[in-house]
Amino acid sequence: MAWLDESAWQSRIRLGGWVSGSGGEYAVTEPATGKELTRIGQAGPADVAAATSRAARAQREWAALPYDQRAAVLRRAGDIWNERAAEIQEWIVRESGSIPAKAQLETHTAAEECYEAAALASHPAGELLRSAQPRISLTRRVPAGIVGVISPFNFPLILSVRSVAPALALGNAVILKPDPRTAVCGGVVLARVFEEAGLPEGVLSVLPGGADVGEALVTDPLVRVISFTGSTRAGRIVGRLAGVHLKRAHLELGGNSALIVTADVDLEKAVSAGAFGSFMHQGQICMTTGRHIVDAAIAEAYAAALAEHADRLPVGDPFIEQVALGPVIDAGQRDGIHRLVTESVAAGARLAAGGTYEDLFYRPTVLAGTPVTAPAYAEEVFGPVAPVVSYDTLDQAIALATDTPYGLKLGILTGDGLKAMELAEKLPVGAVHINDQTVSDEAVAPFGGLGASGTGARFGGVQGNLEAFTEVQWVTAQSQIPDYPF
Repeated sequence: MAWLDESAWQSRIRLGGWVSGSGGEYAVTEPATGKELTRIGQAGPADVAAATSRAARAQREWAALPYDQRAAVLRRAGDIWNERAAEIQEWIVRESGSIPAKAQLETHTAAEECYEAAALASHPAGELLRSAQPRISLTRRVPAGIVGVISPFNFPLILSVRSVAPALALGNAVILKPDPRTAVCGGVVLARVFEEAGLPEGVLSVLPGGADVGEALVTDPLVRVISFTGSTRAGRIVGRLAGVHLKRAHLELGGNSALIVTADVDLEKAVSAGAFGSFMHQGQICMTTGRHIVDAAIAEAYAAALAEHADRLPVGDPFIEQVALGPVIDAGQRDGIHRLVTESVAAGARLAAGGTYEDLFYRPTVLAGTPVTAPAYAEEVFGPVAPVVSYDTLDQAIALATDTPYGLKLGILTGDGLKAMELAEKLPVGAVHINDQTVSDEAVAPFGGLGASGTGARFGGVQGNLEAFTEVQWVTAQSQIPDYPF
């Protein structure tokens, strides 16, 4: 891991250069083995104030650069993600418990996010308005200033860079607080990539830390925008705090996404898609397929086939074995998953597969005939659990799919794609995937949910990024000062 050069950042945070954090240091551990991988600096609230003070100065100079110079930094960053992919992927596998294919997806997407962000720098900056007065009237988009990014552990690289890259491209400075459990692949690697890409000092700080650091970031008067990805519970706290301080918070939160399966599907393809949707990265994805809503004519066969898929999926250490599922992130996560499974079985669900674990390795689990009141169906599990329920009519399927406070994703597997298009219009969610499962994202597409899933599609896509990370300024100009009656 020579490129990352641990001697430079071990036991440190990124605040201008690599410095000791006011919170000391802590161990970065490998979920699969419990082994200490390295040590990293821990930030405290005082580091947030120091970072924003430095960022305020650096941001003005960064924003004043010609747009093509900012774009060049983003393009170079995209190239570095590709050049250093193997080394970064090793950290993702070991630190977050990802299988190699998922780690490869993260570095590929990070590069794409930077390339797309580079194009934002040259995007039209406003529009000419009509005016009844003898003057030029226009709007222009200007950088928000300092953007605070708070990212989670599950896709630590993607869920950091998707806000960091466009915010930088549009002329902002960024303070990134990655989840402490994945602060290397969700924080250190971003600092190293952008450092090598030529980003000026002070424009990006990386401050691993706890809730006190997050609170300091949200309340700091120099931070104008918060981009938060995490649980609905934590998102509500962030949103309330941001509102008190009169700043925008873009929130991408939890989900309990449904997969509607009609009777006319190819059963094996549908089950394969459903298994991927529920078990990819141990189900630790906000858009995981959390509810399988299946036509009663095939529900029993679907659940049985899904259980067969689950039983043959290998689970183990993704760094040393070829597996489909690695470990969940920690014991607290594992215990929460197991509680929801056991309570759901007690509520009447039938355990068709899984429901067991060893250390942090939780077997992919299928619950057949699940009551809609069962916790594993009604709540976000954030684990490899697939509850199956049946429906008799499409209206009933719609009612089941929408009977949730969440509104992130929905998949429809069907033999009638046009009928599914009509169905999609009735579903209040951020994204609908017809003839696909629910786990899908692209750098060019807007991402976000409704209700308990967040504040809409403010992550990704040109319009989403412009709205998230710029302010609209109205400007008028005329040749002479007009006469006034005062």
